[in-house]
Amino acid sequence: MAARPPLVALKDIRLQDGPRPLFEGVDMAIEPRTRAALVGRNGAGKSTLMKLVMGRIEPDAGERSVQSGTRFAWVPQEPEITGETLLDYAASGPAERWTAEAWLAAFGLDPAKPAVNLSGGEIRRAALAKAFAEEPDLLLLDEPTNHLDILAIERLEEELLSARFAVLVVSHDRAFLNRVTQSVHWLEGRRVRTLNKGFAAFDEWAGKVMEEEAESLRRLSKAIERETETFYSSITARRSRNEGRAARLQAMRAERAERVRDQTRELTLAVDSGATTGKLVAELKGVTKSFGDRTVLKPFTTRVMRGDRLAIVGPNGAGKTTLVKILLGELAPDAGTVRLGANLDPVYLDQSRAGLKSDMTLWDALTPGGGDSIMVRGRSMHVAAYARDFLFQEAQLRQPISTLSGGERNRLLLARALAKPANMLVLDEPTNDLDMDTLDKLEELLEGYDGTLILVSHDRDFVDRLATSTIALNGRGDIVETPGGWTDFVRQNPGFLSPSPQAEKAPGPRAKPGGGDVPSASRKPAAKLSYKDARRLEEVERLMETLPTEIARQEAILADPDLYTRDPAAFDRAMKAAGKARADLEAAEVDWLELEEKKAALGA
Repeated sequence: MAARPPLVALKDIRLQDGPRPLFEGVDMAIEPRTRAALVGRNGAGKSTLMKLVMGRIEPDAGERSVQSGTRFAWVPQEPEITGETLLDYAASGPAERWTAEAWLAAFGLDPAKPAVNLSGGEIRRAALAKAFAEEPDLLLLDEPTNHLDILAIERLEEELLSARFAVLVVSHDRAFLNRVTQSVHWLEGRRVRTLNKGFAAFDEWAGKVMEEEAESLRRLSKAIERETETFYSSITARRSRNEGRAARLQAMRAERAERVRDQTRELTLAVDSGATTGKLVAELKGVTKSFGDRTVLKPFTTRVMRGDRLAIVGPNGAGKTTLVKILLGELAPDAGTVRLGANLDPVYLDQSRAGLKSDMTLWDALTPGGGDSIMVRGRSMHVAAYARDFLFQEAQLRQPISTLSGGERNRLLLARALAKPANMLVLDEPTNDLDMDTLDKLEELLEGYDGTLILVSHDRDFVDRLATSTIALNGRGDIVETPGGWTDFVRQNPGFLSPSPQAEKAPGPRAKPGGGDVPSASRKPAAKLSYKDARRLEEVERLMETLPTEIARQEAILADPDLYTRDPAAFDRAMKAAGKARADLEAAEVDWLELEEKKAALGA
């Protein structure tokens, strides 16, 4: 069967980025109705290459050819939602309003919802709905699973598998890529290598490629050694200064230097598990928790022992963070008992990236108390040296955090968290925005960690690799615990996370009205929240986004060990402000759960 002509083809593409090229000699083709992954380390230029494919930027050299009339849709890593409502946003491009409305419903969103104060998951689903509604020939997705819960990820997988368009996706989610991709484009060393198999075959293939590259570099080094010895020992070379041989040797050295520079720098991760806890870390007996009329946890009993690796999974809003707070003793249950072990010293990595202000510098974030050094696992280390362990350049230290990519911000959070001794690590969505090399390093670190790990994640492969036990919440108060990881949980509890019949999502639109299928989104809900309740819901959603930052700001002030002695009034103000922010956040969370329950009951 003859190969189909590509929708887009890149030939010998070169793009300069500063003194050195970002891409050089890139060849790449995307055929109709194929699903391809684009992988590479953070900073390699994957997002830039996607823009080249779409024609949003022009290369410095090379050719880009595209089939006439090809339509593109793009979901960037950090979508920006505009318009008054989600429907206004989804229909702001070439999509018809009925199609946009149907796809919003397919991704579990109310088309009439205001396009402000959205959660990360809602932003991602709205962007996906807009892209699908535009019915492209080529859909480009940049980290599409970030902030999506497992049910939404599986829904996206189903839609991609049945799609009639081509897909190019950048993602760190191995389980997602294993399921949906048919080929892999690997951006490494400023050029692209292509594997005409799905991502499941990538690791073995990439390992062989790297072995061949290492052997090629070794042979080049040996050739340089021989040529150097010949050059300097040759009488002819000494007397007549053989310019041809000298030029050849210089070119070989330049090639080696360039290839060495292109080699990926290694991320350095380490953790100190600190003082040993007691054998028992936490014990819950008959614990329940409700917010208003909504039951988050029905009676639940578990025991966490030292060294356990516990994964907590479930849909967004199911109560995973509530359970973590109960396990840490930060939130009291409504009923049941909680017993915590001795000498617990936890470190919490929060997915909201609370405490990272956009205008603070990377230096400020690593040294909140000032100075040029940081205590790293009990020893003083210069901030620049520690930042290099996490692949930050010295020039980035004085740049505002707003200039960092999502992956760099997550590496910064890891750097801050891992500097402290901790016999318990609580990681909330730690894989967001990280490339696979960093994920592999993080997995290696956690596999060797002898403390207790609590992992809240939607990354099924990450959970499978690390978890010794999995607790799942389905959002209706039900909770089960299964030995092993995600795959073990699914096998032993089929259908546990499936939506209730009332919450089933509408199927994706397949035909226009009059053509057989009528989008279920065209049926309007019977009732909506009152104006007062809708305004309060918007308000509490805003508070739930801003208050964690305020709490972190006050806690940073209180972290100064000399503050009370130096300025008791300032210490008192910070204590009161932190307490008020925590109380306001708890009240906002209670109101949010009550209003969301009311909205669900109304069908709104």
